[in-house]
Formats: sequence, C-alpha cells, structure tokens
Amino acid sequence: MTRGWEIQRWGGYLKATGRPQTTVEMRTYHLERLAADYDDPGAVTFDDLVEWLAAHEWAPNTRRSYRGSLRSYWSWRLATGRAAASPAHLLPPVRVPRGLPRPTPEDAYRAAIASASRDPRALMAIQLAAQCGLRRGEIARARREDLEPALIGYTLRVEGKGGHIRMVPLPDPLAATIVRAPAGWLFPSPHGKHLTPHHLGKIVVKHLPDGYTTHTLRHRCGTVSYGATRDLRAVQELLGHAKPETTAIYTKIDEAAVRAAMNAAAA
Repeated sequence: MTRGWEIQRWGGYLKATGRPQTTVEMRTYHLERLAADYDDPGAVTFDDLVEWLAAHEWAPNTRRSYRGSLRSYWSWRLATGRAAASPAHLLPPVRVPRGLPRPTPEDAYRAAIASASRDPRALMAIQLAAQCGLRRGEIARARREDLEPALIGYTLRVEGKGGHIRMVPLPDPLAATIVRAPAGWLFPSPHGKHLTPHHLGKIVVKHLPDGYTTHTLRHRCGTVSYGATRDLRAVQELLGHAKPETTAIYTKIDEAAVRAAMNAAAA
C-alpha cells in the first residue's frame, strides 16, 4: 500500500516543474520500490534509507540515481509541509568510477548493418545509434516530424536527458529513409505509441554479437567521430552530454596514438 506516500502527487509536482516524462516515471518507480518496504513515509529514518540502499546490489550509476530520487522526494515533502525534516538529506554521495570506452568493433558493426539489411526498422535503429550517437530511448521516441532541413542536409530534433533538445545531423541515406517513412513514430508499437527503449534494444541486439548493445553502438559513434575530427566539443554536442568529461568516456583513443605519446616522452 503506497497511498500515504502520495507518490503520484509528487510525480505531478515533478511534471509541473518541467521534468521529462521519462524522468518522472523513473523517479516515481524508485519511490514505489521503497514504499513497498515501508508503510509510512513519516516513520522512515536516515538509518532506514542507508540500510535500504545498502541492501541492493546496484551498479554505481543506478545507486546514485536512487539516492537522487530519495533526496528529491523528501525535499518535496519538506517544502510542502508534509515533513518536518528530511531523512534523505545526509545520504552519502555515491562514488561512480570512471568508465572505459567500449565501442562496438567495426567488423561487428558492419556485420550488423548487413544482417539488418532486410529489416528496415532494425537497420534504422542501428544507424541512429552507431552513426548519430542516439540513446536507445531517443531512438524509440523519434518521429518523422522531428526531421528538419538544415543548411547542409537534414537534422533530427532529439529530446535527450533532462528534456534538453539538440539537433543531430543525419547522413543523407538515413535522412532519405526517414523522409519516406509514414508520419508519426519511426518505431511505433502495436498500441499506437512508440516502442519502449527496452523493446527497441532487443531488436538491435539480435544483429550484434553477445555483449554488444545500442549503448556500445553509441560508444562506436563517439570513438569514430573523435578519431576523425579530434574535436571533443563537437562530439559532446553530437552525443548530447552536459560535460566533456562524460564524452571522454565514450571516445576510445587509438592505441597507436597512446604509444606515440609514450615514445615521445621516452625519447
């Protein structure tokens, strides 16, 4: 029973502040999981939250996201007079180790393009991830109406994390495919909406070797783009990152370049 938690009311508050629907759904889901273990939000203590977070084997990014949801929820309760104090305020920050780039290898990418040649939907999704750097959720929500003519070719209007909009340039063949697509969602579901990101990801991984996903195709885009341009700022804009430090995680540096740097220092 989660009625006393007023999770949907909090979700409405988040939506009223302009949070994207995907963020609202994620935040409310996090609190629903907590509410399944505690009946009364007013009785939850700091120690309860620490123990609850510690009891789950989550990846660091997931753990940090849950912490953010808990802090946001109790900030709302505090601001609206539903609580006198926030048990989440002092939750310790979550350390997220710096990740390593893991791009889909070029031979696997080329094989995926060939494998999906008879499946236009899968082919378009692979191209949007590997050539344009879109996240799977961004791909799933893409519409033909998001395609816009630019000074050179076409761009796709993409709503990324936090509701931030960016204009992503498209290769001419991919743009031509989208121009010919029916109006509405590029990846419609049988229920009149768009596919879920999870469903779209399953369509893509059927054409990739084990262990590679839409996300590693996005890493492939970042790595190849940076290798060709050496312009981290441009790649940051393409991938829709708020910070260049995040983009650096997506761009695997050529091993020969690293060895050349070492040789210069050793000379």
